[in-house]
Amino acid sequence: MARIPKIIVVGFLAVLMGACATFYQKTYQVQSNIASGNFEKADKLLANDTKWSENNHRVLYYMNRGVVSFMLDNYQESIRFLNEADYYVEDYSKQFGWEALSLVSNPMVKPYRPEDFETVMLHFYKALDFLALDDYEGALVEARRINIRLQQINDRYKDHKNKYQRDAFGHNLMGMIYEAAGDYNDAFIAYRNALEIYETDYQELFGLTAPQQLKKDLLRSAQKTGFEDQVRFYEEKFGMEAPESSGDNQGELIVFWLNGMGPVKEEWQITITNFGMSNGVVSLGNPELGLNFAYSSAQLSPREKAAFKDLSFLRVAFPKYRERPLLFSDGYVNINGETISFETAQDINKIAFQSLRDRMVRELGNSLLRLATKRAMEELAARENENLGTIVSIINAMTEKADTRNWQSLPHTVSYTRISLPSGQHTLDLGFSGKQNMNDQISVDIRPGSTSFYTYHTMASTSF
Repeated sequence: MARIPKIIVVGFLAVLMGACATFYQKTYQVQSNIASGNFEKADKLLANDTKWSENNHRVLYYMNRGVVSFMLDNYQESIRFLNEADYYVEDYSKQFGWEALSLVSNPMVKPYRPEDFETVMLHFYKALDFLALDDYEGALVEARRINIRLQQINDRYKDHKNKYQRDAFGHNLMGMIYEAAGDYNDAFIAYRNALEIYETDYQELFGLTAPQQLKKDLLRSAQKTGFEDQVRFYEEKFGMEAPESSGDNQGELIVFWLNGMGPVKEEWQITITNFGMSNGVVSLGNPELGLNFAYSSAQLSPREKAAFKDLSFLRVAFPKYRERPLLFSDGYVNINGETISFETAQDINKIAFQSLRDRMVRELGNSLLRLATKRAMEELAARENENLGTIVSIINAMTEKADTRNWQSLPHTVSYTRISLPSGQHTLDLGFSGKQNMNDQISVDIRPGSTSFYTYHTMASTSF
């Protein structure tokens, strides 16, 4: 029997080995500079990497450039890069559709389709950019788009929709912006929506309850709008009184704390057992993971049916997230002897894990039969022709790779606090504790009757 030329085998294996490196490993230098707070170096590396901006990872290139520009206080530039990333998200939708990526080809050769929550985070960062520019209207547009985009995404899925369908922090952020703009009626509605989502979706999915500050803001906006019945209702519900209004010479400061770094993707192999064909139905699944899929054997040709009889199991490559644990678990602001704690408002790490779990069920269900058919035909080809079987086996090994790309510069969690201060310049002491302790100072300019927004980052984690 003829043998396959050695050069072909070596070539196949070289490509295979090159495909094994995760996206995390390939972009380590950029990500390590972001994690260490060396944003100037990260920006220079990104600016000089022309290949990244032109290849199938270009949407991630612009996402990272947008975050780094934001860190460098280049807010207009950040908006421009994030708009470019948003364009490629929309372009993917138009050219490739929102159907599940096929598991029978290597998804890394396709343009990266961001995870659904990553698409939403584009609008979060743009909202922060506009707030830094004192553009409340622009910030409101982006805050609204957080939940609009979530709804649009889920409307495209007929089955196995995402459990993360509403964003509590998006509504909370809208409330803050409406209130800063003096629209207390819409602020009250946004805060009330945020409270409802925290109490239902977020508590069940992420174990995250409504921040106490949200409850205070809801009471204050109800009071300023003249909704006395709502004030009484929520005072009784929360067991607290509505906060007193600030004096004429007072201003408000909202500090966002972006803590740690979100998870990174790795590859894992899921073993799928072929339970056989019975009554015209092919049964595949993994009892340990609770995965069960049934397909009509009418979809298979006689040749494929014969091949399935000898197929006992197959392994599916799929991405999984690895958490980067937080270095700091608590934070506070100290001003004039008063200590005010940050409260967690968004757990991006948990949202990422939930979003990927939902996608795994959706994509495995849509693609498993095609992959099983490919494996069965590989075994059949090997029995009929050793050389052909070897080629098919190599090609299958090369194409069965998980897409390990992801937006790695996102924070792990978002926390915030609101402080009422007299107008003028103030220096605030920040403190963070956990596996390590850290202190810092920030300077803010408070205007009477106005709300100022400030974003602080602690990017370090216990592992990179």
